[in-house]
Amino acid sequence: MRVKAALTARLVRDDPAPVAVAVSGGGDSVALLHLAHEWAAENGRSLAVLHVDHGLNPDSRLWHDRVRDMAGRLGAAFHSARWEGPYPATGLPAAARAARHARLADMARTVGARVILTGHTADDVAEGRWMQAEGSTLGTLRDWSPSPAWPEGRGLMLLRPLLGERRADLRHGLKAHGIDWIEDPANTDLRYGRSRARQAVVDGDDADIPRQDRPPRAAGIAADKWGVIRAPRNTDARALAFGLVVAGGGVRLPRGDRLVRLTERVAAGENFTAGLVGARLIAGAEGLTLVREAGDYRRRVEPVLHPAPGVEAVWDGRFAVTVDAPGWRVASLAGRAARLGREDRAIVAGLPAASRPGLPVLIRDGETGPVLAQSRARVEALAAGRLALSLGRVEHEADLKCRREWRTDGRAPIL
Repeated sequence: MRVKAALTARLVRDDPAPVAVAVSGGGDSVALLHLAHEWAAENGRSLAVLHVDHGLNPDSRLWHDRVRDMAGRLGAAFHSARWEGPYPATGLPAAARAARHARLADMARTVGARVILTGHTADDVAEGRWMQAEGSTLGTLRDWSPSPAWPEGRGLMLLRPLLGERRADLRHGLKAHGIDWIEDPANTDLRYGRSRARQAVVDGDDADIPRQDRPPRAAGIAADKWGVIRAPRNTDARALAFGLVVAGGGVRLPRGDRLVRLTERVAAGENFTAGLVGARLIAGAEGLTLVREAGDYRRRVEPVLHPAPGVEAVWDGRFAVTVDAPGWRVASLAGRAARLGREDRAIVAGLPAASRPGLPVLIRDGETGPVLAQSRARVEALAAGRLALSLGRVEHEADLKCRREWRTDGRAPIL
């Protein structure tokens, strides 16, 4: 069957780490759970069922219990999280989706999973195309992509093995095996774009198997151990967009019109600097350099982190920091460079000037001068790993396993 082949193509066999399965209780995710259970039993893997209660339906607790019981019958571990809001007046589906992915990522990391299976089908692809035609900026679903939650989803991939399957066929299979599922009334609420899309493509004429995009032309784009990204001028627009998001530590891709203007200037051979999505692009004779936009620290609230000892925390979406003692706060070097000690100033002097303000420094409660974070803490720039996942350089769970072991063994490029 295509679903099992899709799982085999991406997942490791005979491994102690669980495969996470996102299960809402709807027909698609219930079908996925049972198919994944069969595959796991045949391939030496265990499952961790992840359920997010959005608190948007009065029956949500009953849905939680049904998914829990279903997982129990299959012998799978069950984990749940609840979204407590705040619930926005507009854009509720997008907010719920972001909250769901963040909570799924948190649970997956807690149980040691590297991959989260989701139950998107060919119908979801067709609905997405309809929404894009109506002006939505919703992205195209792919079978293998990084978790959209950041930084919660760092190092996690989503696998959608049902993209070649029709929703009606999956439900027919469930009925044939006497398996029930939940129908979410929100799916027929025409206030929401996804529900309107579902009604518009109910016949499924456009629900074909999605083709994979060609990989971005990104052979020369790379991040160094400080998180500075360099790329050749012939880097294509998609790879450049990913690079900008990674350099800025955010989650939103640049707007299409602004990205087009930027790439046109690059292609024309112009030397310039420009800010976009929290990143600064420097186009010079030797290529492109992407760093954090220091002006963001002046225009917005500066990111400040108060990490707990021994617990990895992410600062500014770009650096993983682990301190070994309480009382430290992490802030940016912007506006503080003159107060660094001699050794720290020497290190900073060897870095591109534009990247220096975005470096993390540690400031201890009650003390004056800052110190570069890596002098007192374990600090890892996340850009290289995030860039690899974004650009499709990680094609199998085995790659994720190697990367995680590499970090655990202390072989990651720690500052």
